[in-house]
Amino acid sequence: MGGKNSYESIKKYQDKAYDKILVRIPKGQKDTIQAHAQAQGESVNSFIGRAISETIERDKAAPAADEE
Repeated sequence: MGGKNSYESIKKYQDKAYDKILVRIPKGQKDTIQAHAQAQGESVNSFIGRAISETIERDKAAPAADEE
C-alpha cells in the first residue's frame, strides 16, 4: 500500500509540518515572481517565505507610526 514516499505519506508529513497560505496575485505577476526566484537560485515558495520574513523583521525594526 503506501510506502514512505507515497502521496499519502508525503501529504501526512506536510500537513503536520507546514501551514498553508493561499496567495492571489494580479495576472501576469506570477511569471515575474518565478523569474526572480529562479534568478536568486530559490523556489517560489522559498522566495515568498523569505520576502515575508524580511518584511516582518524590517517592520519590527522601524518605529511605529504612532511613536513618531
